[in-house]
Amino acid sequence: MKILNRQTLFESHDRDRALLKKSVWGGVSTLVAQGVRMVLTMGSTAILARLLTPSDYGLFGMVIVIVSFAQMFKEAGLSMATVQKANISHNQISTLFWVNIFISVGLGLCILAGAPLVAAFYGKSELTAVTAALSISFVLGGLAIQHKALLRRHMRFGTLAGVQIANQIVSLAVTISLALLGWKYWALVGGALILALSDVLLTFFFCRWIPGRIRKGTGAREMLLFGGHLTGFNFVNYFSRNADKILIGKFIGIDAVGIYTKAYQLFLMPIAQIRAPITQVAMPVLSSLKDQPGRYVKYYQRIVDIMATLIVPLTLYCVIEADFIIGLLLGSQWDATIPVFRILAIAGLVQAVAGTRGMVLTSCGLSKRYFYWGLINAVVTVLSFGAGIPFGVEGVASAYAVANYLLLIPSLFYCFHETPVTVRVFMKTLIAPLVSAGVAAGCVFFMKKIWVGNSFWLSGLRLAVFAAIYGGLSISRKSIRETGALIFKGIVKKSD
Repeated sequence: MKILNRQTLFESHDRDRALLKKSVWGGVSTLVAQGVRMVLTMGSTAILARLLTPSDYGLFGMVIVIVSFAQMFKEAGLSMATVQKANISHNQISTLFWVNIFISVGLGLCILAGAPLVAAFYGKSELTAVTAALSISFVLGGLAIQHKALLRRHMRFGTLAGVQIANQIVSLAVTISLALLGWKYWALVGGALILALSDVLLTFFFCRWIPGRIRKGTGAREMLLFGGHLTGFNFVNYFSRNADKILIGKFIGIDAVGIYTKAYQLFLMPIAQIRAPITQVAMPVLSSLKDQPGRYVKYYQRIVDIMATLIVPLTLYCVIEADFIIGLLLGSQWDATIPVFRILAIAGLVQAVAGTRGMVLTSCGLSKRYFYWGLINAVVTVLSFGAGIPFGVEGVASAYAVANYLLLIPSLFYCFHETPVTVRVFMKTLIAPLVSAGVAAGCVFFMKKIWVGNSFWLSGLRLAVFAAIYGGLSISRKSIRETGALIFKGIVKKSD
């Protein structure tokens, strides 16, 4: 992993060299890191579940809910502002660094001051100390925001991936050690603090930039406005994404919340694992190409093609085999989740890929329009939840799916206006994965009608047929063969 020195930090031309090669290797390293982190998380969960009690996790989780909400404001969109802007300077990023520090310290002090209120709300006196301790993580986290943004700007995704894995290993080692020593819920708190500290130290090691003082007239105001719009979008999006659970809990009942939440989490988890790393790699590339429309569109098409090729078959398979998936992962006691899971999969068929409209707006610097789109989407989404409430939890999921498809085309026209991308480009790129996945899903659906049953072997056979048909149709596409060749070359050259 290379160290990013100050001499090259603010050179914009460095981003234009071997963009495709960097993005391919970045995508591979990020996906690999994602897989390693998932394995580490699963392994640590199995170990800690035997060392800690549900009450330990419960106490920690009560505070994490509040901390996670506050985390949304910590970056204030300024890391993306650093990645997106065509030309940056030492003075600009120094200003953003101190703004992030002020925000992080402010949030930390607010959480510290509110620690007694959190304990009083839950009726658990222990939470005062736990909340106060976790407030430190905000101050630590604010230190590395701009340094990590500079690493992303220069597409050092291998370095970032290595830092993430190292952080998690150190944090897990500390958490397990403290749990073995009998520290109970403090083991989780200690692991979280060590994670934040390790992140700062390793990020500083690989990005050796020392910020200057705040200066006026550096052009940072434009970047602050950009970050403000992104924060506004995240804020309204947060509430619209949680309004369904609030309404279900209020008007339908706690059991319905559990069913809906479990279905949503189970469906969203694999999609998030695919979408997040691809978006992380694509953003700096698209930002550097925004003044080159031809290259921008070509790269965007490749991103949508990759994302659709992975996500579309996954969602269609979930629609067809929802009963088998829920039975295998959750057991028969969660059968009520099956129809909700199936409906949400239908909603996510193109919704996950359509999320790239935000990537286009952000990379092109149209943050205000991104915020306005967030407001429109939030209003329509919450209204759809309200319309579905009288029909139960399945009605909420169905109304959400209908709203997504009604908004799809108008939102694409609105978001792609004044950008290099067009609705035609998006839809054209989506057709091949949709047709291929549709053919595979149709064959599996036909098999289910002939051989009724959800035995492990029969379901495994259907999965194999689905994968074989979809894989064969996908490999026949030139774009997939080219992407595969690029990934293979990127891995080979990196290992040489």
